[in-house]
Order: sequence, then structure tokens, then C-alpha cells
Amino acid sequence: MSKPLFFPALAQFAAATAGRNMTKVAYVAIAIGFVMMLMLTVAPAYEAAHYWVDATLWACLAFFVFEWMVRLRHAFTSQRGWAYALSGRGLVDAVAAIAVPLALLVGAEPKSAWLLGALWVLKVVPGVPGLRQLRRVLLLESGPLLSVLVIFLMVLSLASVAEYYLEHDVQAATFGSVPAALWWAVVTLTTVGYGDVVPITLLGRLVAAFVMICGLGVFGLWTGILATGFAAETRRDNFLKTWESVSKVPFFAALGPAAIADVTHMLRTMDLPARTMIIRKGQAGDCMYFIASGEVEVDLPGKKVRLGEGAFFGEMALLGNNLRSANITTTRVSRLLVLDLVDFRLLMARHPDLAETIDAEARRRALENK
Repeated sequence: MSKPLFFPALAQFAAATAGRNMTKVAYVAIAIGFVMMLMLTVAPAYEAAHYWVDATLWACLAFFVFEWMVRLRHAFTSQRGWAYALSGRGLVDAVAAIAVPLALLVGAEPKSAWLLGALWVLKVVPGVPGLRQLRRVLLLESGPLLSVLVIFLMVLSLASVAEYYLEHDVQAATFGSVPAALWWAVVTLTTVGYGDVVPITLLGRLVAAFVMICGLGVFGLWTGILATGFAAETRRDNFLKTWESVSKVPFFAALGPAAIADVTHMLRTMDLPARTMIIRKGQAGDCMYFIASGEVEVDLPGKKVRLGEGAFFGEMALLGNNLRSANITTTRVSRLLVLDLVDFRLLMARHPDLAETIDAEARRRALENK
């Protein structure tokens, strides 16, 4: 009875592994393997449970070898074996599978060889969305980042030469050569300031002060470039997500691409779980909502009305009395598009047909609520 149950489960697991995505088992294996590798370096812990530590490490390694072989077989079956084998993900899988056995085969001490298990954590890199975004930012901003790097290297070189010239006569042990002064320049320019090497002449200290200020400026530039790049990438991602949501709302279906882009820049998305209060009766209203997906319940006097995908609400507080007239709650997980008061007025001015539709719906609801 166990055979029919076992092989389908194994086939399903192999199929999930062949997809070259990180499975839950892979995450667990990486975490456990890394912890065991750390225990290997703690003598009392390893001596107390060395059989368990060794067995667990070998089990994790066997899993990574199995995972690599399954992916290789699937890739070659799909006629893209070399593309996978030479890709970043394929190389990481290969290193995770063969680094430790190769070190053992060449005669490395077992504890030293198992330290290569630290490379297993590289397997999670392709699956981290934030790291993919960082890669895009680094590629897009490579020009400015390299320019700042050139400035960094210029200051580093000039500072080490200047300090060697000014300090080598009075501190031959620490500034006896330009490479020795380079250590001081790196520590000072990065604003670490270990204090193990310090200039003592007046001109040497003036150069040190200049280098410290340059260090703040260089790293400030790097931080600003990366922050701007991340902000731009986030705006692009949000724009694409909002565009997709806007295009699904029937209210905006009649708009052309240019108008949808205009609306998308104005709207912001809000993802809410079920039974979340969105609007409370009597509060001042400063925005309206469009339902991209999900459903909300409007609590009116004597009745409750449900609004589904494509509907909008909250416009009455923007058109007339700014106080909310009803409680509105999500009934299930919902994605809403939020239009603030200022953007609402701009949108109405730019698109009179939308203004007429919203105004007509507001009058209809006002009559229903009487």
C-alpha cells in the first residue's frame, strides 16, 4: 500500500524541484545545514552530538546533490541543459552540490571542508525579490556609482601618498611606505576610524580632516544614488500594479491608454483583509475608492448594500457634504484604488465624462438613501 503513495509524492516533489524555484524543503535544508555547520566549529557541542551533526550535514548535502541532478536532467530533457548549467542559478546549485565533496577528495580536513557548506545560503539569492530589484538598480545606476567609485579611489590614492610624505619621517613604523599609509587612508575615508594609525604632524592632521569630510561626501553620494534608484524602481512597480488594477475596473474601461496612465499616476492601491472598516460614519471624507477586486458592505439606515468589483464609493463626501454618511467594511480580501480629494478634482477637470458619471451615481445613491 505504501508504494503507490510514495512514488506519486516523490514525483510531485521532483517536479517542484525541477521548476528551479526554491521549495520549502530546500529552505529547511539550508537552515538546518547552516546551523549544523556552525555547531561543527563549537567543540563542546560537536563532541556531545557529533554523530547527529555529521549525519545531518551529509543528509543536507545529499538533498542538494539530488536537487542539482533533478534540475540538470530536466534542463537537458528540455534541450536547455547548458543554458541552466552555465546560468547563475545553475552554477550556485553546482557549487552547493560539489564544493564539500571536492574539498574532501583533495584531502582537506573534514571540519574545514564542511565550512564550504556556508555556500549553501547562496541558493536563496535568486528567490529574493528585493535582491532582483537591487540588481536592476545597480545596472541602471552603474554609471553614477562608478563615477563616485573613481572619486573614492582618487582620494584614497592622493591621501595615502600625502600622508606618507608628511608622516614617514616621524612615524616610520606606521607610515614607512605608501601601502602602509593606504591602510590609514581606507580606515579614515570609510569613517571607521580605528585609531591604530594616527597622523601627528599639523599638515598630516589637516589632510586627515579633509579625507574624513570626503568620506562622508562619497558615501552620502552612494546612498543618495541607490535611494533614488530604489525609489524609481518602486514607482515603476507600483505603476504597473496600479495600471493592471485600473484596467480591470469597468468604470475606466472606456478610457484610452493615455487617460488610464493619467489616472494611474493619481491612484494608489490599498490591499485590505476581510472585515476591515474602511469608512466610519460621521468622519470627514478626503478620498473616494474604486474596487479593483473583492467586495465591501455599506451599512445604510435599515439596510445593507454590497458593492463588488468595478464599483466605487466615498464620492458623496467629495461632491457635497464632506462627512461620511455610512459605515463601509470589506467582506473579503479586497484591493481598492484610492483617489484623494486634490487628485479627484484634477481628474474631474480633465475628464468631464467621468465627472458626469460619478455625479449621476452620487445623485442616484442620495435618492436611495432618503
